[in-house]
Amino acid sequence: MSKSRTDGDSAEATVVPGLKPAPLGLPVTVDAVESIGPARVFRDKVFTSRTLILPGGETLPVVAGRVTACGDDQFAFLKAHPDLEQLKE
Repeated sequence: MSKSRTDGDSAEATVVPGLKPAPLGLPVTVDAVESIGPARVFRDKVFTSRTLILPGGETLPVVAGRVTACGDDQFAFLKAHPDLEQLKE
């Protein structure tokens, strides 16, 4: 159940020690954003739901028998996994 805001409630910024606010007014250029290419989807042939743990500790969720690689490291891990097969678009 959600709580209704009353007149006495006010939105106030919370100060977090050691956290620097993002600078305002800095434009984001296309050169600053690196494209990772299209996402690559794999089908889990064994489980419909599980969490895969990469060697570096990163996790990839399998949902409805599908898992998506969003980077080269993830793609290499999923491609080498015996329970997974890459889906063709």
